Amino acid sequence: MSHAIQDQRPVRPHRSTADSGLTRGGLPRWAPLGIGAASAALGIVIGLVFDLHSKVQWGLIAALLFIAITYTASAVVENRRQAKDRVATSLIWVCFLLAVIPLLSLIWTTVSRGVKALNADFLSHSMNGVTSFEQGGGVYHALLGTIEQVALATLIAAPIGLLTAVYLVEYGKGRLAKAVTFFVDVMTGIPSIVAGLFILTTWNLMLGFGPSGFAGAMALSILMMPVVVRSTEEMLKLVPNELREAALALGVPKWRMILKVVLPTAIGGIATGLMLAVARIAGETAPIMLLVFGSQLINGNPFEGAQSSLPLYIWEQYKVGSDASYDRAWAAALVLIAFVMILNLVARGIARWKAPKTGR
Repeated sequence: MSHAIQDQRPVRPHRSTADSGLTRGGLPRWAPLGIGAASAALGIVIGLVFDLHSKVQWGLIAALLFIAITYTASAVVENRRQAKDRVATSLIWVCFLLAVIPLLSLIWTTVSRGVKALNADFLSHSMNGVTSFEQGGGVYHALLGTIEQVALATLIAAPIGLLTAVYLVEYGKGRLAKAVTFFVDVMTGIPSIVAGLFILTTWNLMLGFGPSGFAGAMALSILMMPVVVRSTEEMLKLVPNELREAALALGVPKWRMILKVVLPTAIGGIATGLMLAVARIAGETAPIMLLVFGSQLINGNPFEGAQSSLPLYIWEQYKVGSDASYDRAWAAALVLIAFVMILNLVARGIARWKAPKTGR
């Protein structure tokens, strides 16, 4: 009887996946590249027809056309859901290009103009005896000053920032931790000239010390500390609590757990944050102008006498306005970029070397 009832049930027509609109014909793989090329061509044509002199306007028109054509083609060939997905992907690519193009343009301009004066003599000589309008001279004194000032600032800021972050994550509770977090956030937005004025008032005017690279390093360390604290704090928060609990369950003291488990686990992110802080201070000019004064001579003692630095050297040379000084300024800018890149590579190598091994 049950079989007869089952046989009498109406059979519903089966709806295919294609009829439901979930899948239809898809765009070929070369479609994004083809649409991008067509959009670029249309952007150029529109720019020429309407006499738009700015290439930026051409690029923005091409980007809008790329998004519009992508949505239309996907909606017609595929479906609206897929079209919205492709529009979101296109927006990501457009934003990526908008961020990369100025960076590549900056690097290209710096390299193309900096290589004119960049050579072995430029890296091994100072501006002693060379007037700003003459050819020749070098950046050795400024490079030496930058290395010493950045190194001293890192020696001051890195331990303080690291220990502050460890306190906030591992020990900090109550009003003191909230106050420290608040002041760290406030220090993040302090202009560099304010840090320079603070050191000038306390170290130079009140205590009577003269201009020196160490004074500039103290101002740079003030700018560096909040970046180190915030980046290290976020990296320590990413360490799983299970690792801490496992170490404490074995009877390991908390300080040893932090030293042997937490910090090695987060060493990669900590090193990256430290390099971000170094890059933040490597290009500062205002504190150096106030506290270091600049010098055309080689001064290897950062604790006595005026020193130069790469940012200050670039500003001094560009201020002169001659062709030779412009070449030296661009070459010094290229040296500064290379200096920051080398520091980043070294930090990544140290972080990978010290990071805990994942294999057996």
